[in-house]
Amino acid sequence: MATPRLPPLNAVRAFEAAARLGSYVAASQALHVTQPAIGRHVRLLEEWLGVQLLERTPRGVTLTPAGQRYYAKISTALQQIAEASLELTPGGSARWLKILVVPAFAKRWLMPHLEALRQQRPGLKVAIEPNPTFSEVDGKSADLGIVYGMPGQYPQSHATLLHPQVFPVCSPGYLAQHGPLGGAQELVNHELIHVDDGEWWNAWFAANHLDIRVTSDVLYVSNDHALSMAEAGAGIALANEVLVRKELESGALVRPLPNQVRLESYQLLIPPGPSSADIEWFSAWLAEILAAEFPSALP
Repeated sequence: MATPRLPPLNAVRAFEAAARLGSYVAASQALHVTQPAIGRHVRLLEEWLGVQLLERTPRGVTLTPAGQRYYAKISTALQQIAEASLELTPGGSARWLKILVVPAFAKRWLMPHLEALRQQRPGLKVAIEPNPTFSEVDGKSADLGIVYGMPGQYPQSHATLLHPQVFPVCSPGYLAQHGPLGGAQELVNHELIHVDDGEWWNAWFAANHLDIRVTSDVLYVSNDHALSMAEAGAGIALANEVLVRKELESGALVRPLPNQVRLESYQLLIPPGPSSADIEWFSAWLAEILAAEFPSALP
């Protein structure tokens, strides 16, 4: 069987960079060649294939329909070549996955699962960066992200992982000292712990059909800090099952009310462009294990 004839690989790399970055200028900078060289390589590839792949515009380049089909396949192939080469490079068997994560989810759920993750994916090293304020990932400083927010809030949202119920929690000592609550309307008479200026509590009251507005004098940067304050007996915080399942089971926290509503969801952010095999594996692993642990919170 004859070996398939390959196109000029330098031309393929030039086309992939121009298509991914949207301009010959950016492609030339990424590949450390001149802009005219990128143009020549792309024309060579188009002549070799017999189809137009890119269209020049005042703002850069855009893919033709044929270019879109070609880019989808060759970008994945180049990524696989890079990964295969890295595995054979001395010291290159260790692959890093850098993840931005909202702090409470990072500390209270993801980090305790890291050992199981590493056992299932030998050679993969995971770097977790808790960050309460990010809204996207660039593929360089981070490979993917896990956020907690409203639908449509994040353009890079690849999948909604969980949509859990939100409910009040406090320490047993706080509840014993301040007495039982007769209803959600009585929460305004208690110390409410905030992660913003009152918006999250107000959204929770509204979802429970209560015309109550509260504001905060003190707010905490993340849900993890707020829940730590609740565990210490400082007041009542909002939580979801993902963050406090173990604390509820151990009795470190209790639910003073049965009220619960769905507000935000956990979403997976993936930067544009081809995803590595490790990113695809982690995305599938994350969705599978979360679905198994929290079936009632599935979107």
